[in-house]
Amino acid sequence: MLRSCPLRARLSALAFGALALLLVPPTVAQPDDQPANTLTPFHVEMLRSIGEVAISPDGATVAYTVRTPANPYESNAGASTPLFLYDVAEGTHTLALSASVRGLAWAPDGRLSFLFRGENDAATALYSMAPGEDAPQIVVSHTTSIRAYDWDATSGRVAFIADEVQPAPMERLPLGNRAPIVYEENTPNRALYVYQPPTRMMPQRLAIEGSVYAVDWHPKGDMLAISVAPNPYVDASYMYKRIRMIDLASGEVVGRIENPGKLDNRLQFSPDGSHLAFRSAQDIGDPSNGRLFVVPVEDASFENAREVFDPMREADVIEYGWLSNDEVWTVVSANYATQTALESHTLDGTATTHIPWDAGLILSDITFSDNGTLAFSADTPAHPDELFVRAGDGEAMMATDLNPMLADMRLARQEVITHETPDGLTLGGTLFYPLDYEEGQTYPLVLDVHGGPEAFVANGWITDYNSQAQMLAARGYAVFYPNYRGSTGRGVAFAKAGQGDPAGKEFDDLITAADHLIEIGVADPDRVGVTGGSYGGYATAWLSTRYSDRIAAGVMFVGISNKISKVGTTDIADEEFYVHALKRPWDDWQFMLERSPIYYAGQSETPLLILHGEADPRVDAGQSYELYRHLKLRGEAPVRLVLYPGEGHGNARVGARYDYALRALRWFDTFLKGDGDALPPAEITVPAAPLSDAEMMEEESMGEE
Repeated sequence: MLRSCPLRARLSALAFGALALLLVPPTVAQPDDQPANTLTPFHVEMLRSIGEVAISPDGATVAYTVRTPANPYESNAGASTPLFLYDVAEGTHTLALSASVRGLAWAPDGRLSFLFRGENDAATALYSMAPGEDAPQIVVSHTTSIRAYDWDATSGRVAFIADEVQPAPMERLPLGNRAPIVYEENTPNRALYVYQPPTRMMPQRLAIEGSVYAVDWHPKGDMLAISVAPNPYVDASYMYKRIRMIDLASGEVVGRIENPGKLDNRLQFSPDGSHLAFRSAQDIGDPSNGRLFVVPVEDASFENAREVFDPMREADVIEYGWLSNDEVWTVVSANYATQTALESHTLDGTATTHIPWDAGLILSDITFSDNGTLAFSADTPAHPDELFVRAGDGEAMMATDLNPMLADMRLARQEVITHETPDGLTLGGTLFYPLDYEEGQTYPLVLDVHGGPEAFVANGWITDYNSQAQMLAARGYAVFYPNYRGSTGRGVAFAKAGQGDPAGKEFDDLITAADHLIEIGVADPDRVGVTGGSYGGYATAWLSTRYSDRIAAGVMFVGISNKISKVGTTDIADEEFYVHALKRPWDDWQFMLERSPIYYAGQSETPLLILHGEADPRVDAGQSYELYRHLKLRGEAPVRLVLYPGEGHGNARVGARYDYALRALRWFDTFLKGDGDALPPAEITVPAAPLSDAEMMEEESMGEE
């Protein structure tokens, strides 16, 4: 039986050394309008979580990275991902590298390899180090950054993917950073190289047409499986990646798998090399690559590929790997896509075994050692992703506690809620009750709508800068995360249920969810708010205009407001067509216009806060400009537009994230809890800066006196 251990078990190693220093959060004053010992935006921004996990083949050492945010009072940087090593037998942790690394893998020589850009590197290079070494050693560098790699266990060669080297630029005007930008031209393909360490020979570039995204060595070392798109642009990487098998001796393509539609960035040969496993869409219109296929290597084609996961089942494969030559393991979604489960499957799909697992763990990165020791990351309702280890048939033990401050925090109760739609669907989602919830009393409700819509929200740790579950609950709100039709995690049919009907039944489901929470006595019908990013931003804009009579406040992030102009400004127009709209704007201009929030701006009475990254390539910031201007010209309610310079489709830098969280909370407080007579100030009042270590020591010494 696999289950999590008590919170503090086996964590003695975290009480000292570099890791302990990493885990000490700065102190910040609790806002006057928030209960004591509850999560503030600063607390949330300082939360750490496990990034990648890789267990050594002998099961002795687990390498992992920790997502470590910058302090917004000190810099406006993104999070770093330092490297740690965990000794399974001793239960001790060592900080191996304080700089950011990614792409963890154990090399054939027993050393840990990873991608890292050293101080003297012109681009990200491949490094390796053994446990106990003081510094990593470079394996191979390249003119451009290495994006991905895989090892050949038979020879120690490494195949890696890097942007092809561009010709030197021609003489041009001295315009510096004001030089013109030619859109979608001269973007380099991702090329495939093979290198034999530790020789000084140049890596060999393989002649591949298109842009390479994934690579896996055949166990015999004579073949590579790759995924390749016809060009390096995002739409092609979403919709047109296909699998090729390359013979190393001749360089020829010896196998072609014309998988339809979306393909996961991972391929994996079976231990004996007889089969290749991959996650793919079922067809070009499948919004998710959540189907697991295996194909015989000697007769590789999609026609010969077999699904090892019931195609009619209301679940998706999230992760997979080989248990043996005849069996694979999978992490799958479960319980209306609010949980995860661990299973094994025979290659012919005839047998599925549920592996006992703690249902409270939301599984993500899983790695197996040769001796059966298992290391993985998982989150729970009480914790962001932590490292877990299971040796043999024992219990899964939580090996890290990255946020010890959470032990002293009051967290709101959350549970899975299901409800029925008028057309007979059962939908599920996660409800956060107000922190001091009293039955019989109604509360302001915030519907937090995920993007995609090919995504789902599991009942684990949900709180983030733009997903403010525990922060809102601490301030007296109910918060609901609906997995509406079109979400993934429930199979192909459910994911396609909203196609061709944008903002139709998919967003009617959100109103149905609000009605259910009102009916069961949790939500106040006059104080319903909505928020979300990307497609969730589209939902926010739609409910704040088309259903303005039901929505008292909205916070829209990188959202869609005009379905016509969105197609002309996004970098994924084909993805929009094949797995969402099923028609182009010119097929039905009026339909697209009527499914756009700007069409209903004249009837809006919902105060709307609009936030957008100025450099967003996915949903152009013009979408937010359009809705803002339409609402200013035609609407009756307050509207504010906030732009984040340098940010894209989501905020990466800590300053923009912190600002977002403070603004969103204040907007809901003003219009769902307050009288809403006036807009809150345009400027943000930031809580007092955290105390430094020296200041805290000085205060403690004064208190002792």
